[in-house]
Amino acid sequence: MNKKPLGYAALFVAVALLPLLGVYPIFVMKVMCYALFACAFNLLIGFTGLLSFGHAAFLGAAAYGAGHALKVWGFPPLLGIAFGTLMAALAGLAFGLLAIRRSGIYFAMITLALAQMLFFYFLQAPFTGGEDGLQSVPRGSLLGIDLENDTALYYLVLAIFVFGFWLIYRTVHSPFGQVLTSIRENEARATSLGYDAARFKLLAFVLSAALAGLAGATKTLVLGFATLTDAIWTTSGLVILMTLVGGMGTMVGPIVGALVIIALENKIGDLGQWLAGVTGIQWFTGLGESVSLVTGLIFIVCVLAFRRGLVGEAGALWERLRKPANAR
Repeated sequence: MNKKPLGYAALFVAVALLPLLGVYPIFVMKVMCYALFACAFNLLIGFTGLLSFGHAAFLGAAAYGAGHALKVWGFPPLLGIAFGTLMAALAGLAFGLLAIRRSGIYFAMITLALAQMLFFYFLQAPFTGGEDGLQSVPRGSLLGIDLENDTALYYLVLAIFVFGFWLIYRTVHSPFGQVLTSIRENEARATSLGYDAARFKLLAFVLSAALAGLAGATKTLVLGFATLTDAIWTTSGLVILMTLVGGMGTMVGPIVGALVIIALENKIGDLGQWLAGVTGIQWFTGLGESVSLVTGLIFIVCVLAFRRGLVGEAGALWERLRKPANAR
């Protein structure tokens, strides 16, 4: 019996109980949005073998699309999120048609260039608010439930995250997912078996873009704004970092990576103050202004010491411990 689905279900139940334990719901909702973003990216790099440097474009396109639909057109919450997701999927289709015939660094550079073009469009487009961003996006209500209530919105975001995670899980464990894995391992052999590798990679790219858009649209609903930070190239680097820190090619790894990085960004100032109080070294008080330095150091440590990421290394250690001593 496969116990992994039961483990995932237990994880989601634990997340559902967090507001009852006094955990700040906005922080957890932000983590869930970025975790879904990282899971979507992991579907592309971890299970298909395609490294995209432009995934922030889909997060940003959905964030602006959903924000405009909710604020200006008065769409209900779920319809606004669906509209943003559709915008990201269409952007993914356009990017994929231009980039999918290339591989390796050429594919990565094309996605980066296209994402930068979209970023500069967002910078100048009148509906995005330019450098000020799209502000005061209303949450609205769903089935008579006011989503201005953080707890009510929390469970909607959790349902969206569970849906996205389930879709990725079903994709990876389907015949389609097995073809993607074979393309990652040996594209020439998959082609020789009669599979249209370019078509399968394009489908995976569009699905990954749509799920990244779902994360971006949901984040706009949670935070009430969409800014250029959602679409800038450093956000593409951030999702790569989350995936590698957590464990590329694992289901839970991107979630762990997102939790680690977002927690550092939000709590590193408090950590610096604590370290300064314990050690007496006042340099630690400046850690709150050095988030990029700390995340960079974490990335270096993971690459050097945890090549499979935190979850991947933990899984490998567990497998070694389970083996009999003579087998080891």
